Amino acid sequence: MINIKMINQIKTCVILAGGLGSRITEETIDKPKPMVTIGNLPIIHHIMNHYSKYGINHFIICAGYKSEIIKKYFYDLLKFSGNIEVDYTSKKLSKIKSVSEEFSKWRIQIIETGSNSNTGGRIKKIEKYVNGQNFFLTYGDGLSDVNLSKLAQRHLSNKNNKVTITAVKRNNRFGNLVIDKQNYVTRFVEKDKKNEEMINGGFHVINKDVLQLIKKPSCSWEFDILEQLSKKKQLMCYQHKGFWQCMDNLREKQLLEDLWNSKKAPWL
Repeated sequence: MINIKMINQIKTCVILAGGLGSRITEETIDKPKPMVTIGNLPIIHHIMNHYSKYGINHFIICAGYKSEIIKKYFYDLLKFSGNIEVDYTSKKLSKIKSVSEEFSKWRIQIIETGSNSNTGGRIKKIEKYVNGQNFFLTYGDGLSDVNLSKLAQRHLSNKNNKVTITAVKRNNRFGNLVIDKQNYVTRFVEKDKKNEEMINGGFHVINKDVLQLIKKPSCSWEFDILEQLSKKKQLMCYQHKGFWQCMDNLREKQLLEDLWNSKKAPWL
C-alpha cells in the first residue's frame, strides 16, 4: 500500500544520467545510457514512471555525456505526444486537448553536471534545485518494483540517519554490504563466503545536509561519501527482496526487453 503522507514529505527525485556507459558501448556510442530503450521507451522514462506512481513528479536529471539527446527526448515528448494540429495557413503547431498522458504532471529539470564529473560531483551541482530537506536519488540504468513508501519510511524513522540505500541481493566481487540488526550499513567489503550478499541497488533517500561532504567534482558518491557515512553509523538500508535489475551490458538489456515483451514487467 502506498503511504502518501510519508511520500509527500519527499518531493524530488534526482537521476544520475551523465556517465559514459562504457560497458554497453554497442548502445551508448550515439546516446547516453539512460536513453537506451526497453520496449518503446528509454529506460529513464520507465524509472520516472515508477516514481510517478508514488506521487513523485519533480525530477532533476544530472546530465553530462550527450546531454542533448536527453533534452531533445523530453522536448519532443512535450511537443509531439498525443494529438497535434498543424495549421499551415497560420504556420502554427499546437496540441489538441486529449486524454492526459501519465507524464502530464511531471516537472523535469535537466542540469549540465559536466562531462567528466564523478557521481558525487554531479549530485553536488544540483543541490540548489532540490526542494525540501530530503530527496530521492537513483541511477539512470536500473529498474525495480521497490516500495518507495517503505523506503521513505525507513529513512525518516531515525533522525541520526543521513542516507538510506536500497539493498538488493546480488553476488558482486566488491561492494557487498555488511548490515547490522538495526539495518545500518557498517561496512562495504570484498565478497567472500562469510560476507553478506547484498549490494547497493540505488534507489536512495538522502538528507540534503550530506551534500556538504562533497568538496570537488571528482568525488565519488559511492566510495567517498557512502563509505564515510557507514563509519559514522549514518547510513541505513532498506532490504528489497523483490525485482531489481541493472542494465550494464547487452545481456541485461535483453533480459529487460524480454520481460517487457512478455507483458509481465515487474516494474510496471
